[in-house]
Amino acid sequence: MAAAGAAIVGAAATIDRDGVTAAAAVAAGRSARYRSRPDLVPPTTSVTDPGGASDDAQGYVFVTPNGPTILDGRGEPVWIHPVPHASADLRVQTYRGEPVLTWWEGTVTKYGTGSGVGVVMDRRYRKLATIRAGNGLWADLHELTLTDRSTAYVTAVEQVEADLRTVGGPRRAPLLRSYVQEVDVATGEVLFEWNSADHIPLEETEQQYQAGKPFSSVHLNSVDVMADGNLLVSARNTWTLYKIDAGDGRILWRLGGKASDFVLGPDVAFAWQHDARQQPDGSITLFDDEAGPAERPRSRGLVLSVDEATMRVTLHKAYVHRRPPLLATSQGSMQVLDGGGAFVGWGSEPYYTQFAANGTEVLDGRFATGTSYRAFRYPWTGRPATRPSVALERPVGRPAAVYASWNGATDVTSWRVLGGPSSAAMTTVVEVGRQGFETVVPLLMAPAAVAVQALDRAGTVLGRSRTVVTA
Repeated sequence: MAAAGAAIVGAAATIDRDGVTAAAAVAAGRSARYRSRPDLVPPTTSVTDPGGASDDAQGYVFVTPNGPTILDGRGEPVWIHPVPHASADLRVQTYRGEPVLTWWEGTVTKYGTGSGVGVVMDRRYRKLATIRAGNGLWADLHELTLTDRSTAYVTAVEQVEADLRTVGGPRRAPLLRSYVQEVDVATGEVLFEWNSADHIPLEETEQQYQAGKPFSSVHLNSVDVMADGNLLVSARNTWTLYKIDAGDGRILWRLGGKASDFVLGPDVAFAWQHDARQQPDGSITLFDDEAGPAERPRSRGLVLSVDEATMRVTLHKAYVHRRPPLLATSQGSMQVLDGGGAFVGWGSEPYYTQFAANGTEVLDGRFATGTSYRAFRYPWTGRPATRPSVALERPVGRPAAVYASWNGATDVTSWRVLGGPSSAAMTTVVEVGRQGFETVVPLLMAPAAVAVQALDRAGTVLGRSRTVVTA
């Protein structure tokens, strides 16, 4: 039973008229950072919801604006994971039959490549594996794809000296050579290695040589395992998708670019693309940046119908951001959602958008600061191995307040505040509904000892915080 006279206030984590969430207000400085987790920095996210797609039953949003972050449909943080350097490509994948979080973290060079590692974490947010490239290379930020063999495909970049006269450069100059590796997650053994210099002639590039900087003729940015076990690899700087034999590394076909093996239908041609994936029906999706420099006025999320028998490709669907029109110069992702529709991350443009199957926008999010290499929407159940966090404040002249949060917990629907004269004599003070990442419970009189319990929809206690004891 709630204590008599207890006052409960605090704005729920809903979207206000300006589309700004409570977390955005915190990050924008309109209120202090989370009292219960002052170490966490929430992203500033605004969301518009014209199609009612903010319901979390449709999944959570996975982004990396300032570290791996899970947002609910309203842009409110669910999980924030600080990392010491840069991060990219937060996704839900499957490892040993269980859903896991994966991402890349490390340092990013001024040439848009990365030196780092992949991370695999379970639903309790415990690290299961660190994935490294082999043979003296560092994992690049552009890809980390797990397979059902408990292996991972990663990309890597190495600077070598090459003859660049065929692309307008000198006889000896630095070249960024791209690699694809398949590594065993548990042992780190390299099971397959493919490098672009052995298979893709420099003349296929669309990149212009610039004196004084390493030349990136290929710039691999995604690797997908196709239905037949071979690899679909996207090369940004050749405007080409390559089907690569997963055994001997032969290029089986090229889609797009200067040497395409396919006849491309109207509006199929793409430029500076990212995130190419084969779908179960055989179609291929990708994010068509169209800039770096600009080729079209807008970036697009594409669904391409691919007929390998007739070697023809037609445009099935194209998704564009209508207001404002967006043209990404780098990065980006295109995800097909269950039940139709798509979820597009706009890369260098600080937006993510959900589309219905007919192409209408049903959810649109924007970061006030930072961008996300890719953005996805997935179902996810997080049950942290840590305990809930609590803070108690007794400001002079104002009611005391209890602050409760549990980073990454998705099943919490309400909080129970416990209080008493000591940690050994505590009873229920009040129960309140969850109000976003951090729930604020003002009390007219604060007990000497306070703790909180996280409850699920059925009222079951999921976890209990430490006890805060004040003089």
